[in-house]
Amino acid sequence: MQKTQSYSSSRTNTFNLILTSMLIALVFVATLLLNIKLPITANGGLVHLGTAMLFIASILFGPKKAAIAGAVGMGLFDLVAGWTLWAPFTIVARGLQGYIVGKIAWSNGRNGSSIAFNIIATISSIPVMLAVYYLCEGILYNNWIAPMASIPGNIVQNVVGILVAIPVAIALKKISYFK
Repeated sequence: MQKTQSYSSSRTNTFNLILTSMLIALVFVATLLLNIKLPITANGGLVHLGTAMLFIASILFGPKKAAIAGAVGMGLFDLVAGWTLWAPFTIVARGLQGYIVGKIAWSNGRNGSSIAFNIIATISSIPVMLAVYYLCEGILYNNWIAPMASIPGNIVQNVVGILVAIPVAIALKKISYFK
């Protein structure tokens, strides 16, 4: 009996590791390959589908996997795409964002099955992401006015993420594995 429980636990841990790694890869690839640089501010800003993938991961798999997928996937993107200075801030902002969406979407046993709570979750995470990036830009630029120029692009990025993620999550929730 002990050996069976140990094997089952080991299988579960391995599965969770593989699943989390796949989510990291999906967030990274969606951020890297599906992005548009915005001409809004001096430092640009991106609209990318990594945000949608983060929201989908949060809704389908909960706060822990989503926090890791968002932090590592988008932090890795910053490292390889020339946004190296932003990587630590992205790790914090996107880790928190994934955790918040997952925590709300999975609250009270919902497991991401309530469309209304999924929308509330994604919208609720936006001020946290905006605040982290605003604080970081304020510190980096030693200026508390300049970071306000990044807010519209960050809002656009999140709105696009919501518009893509919610319908995709609804469709995926119809598959027996995700129910």
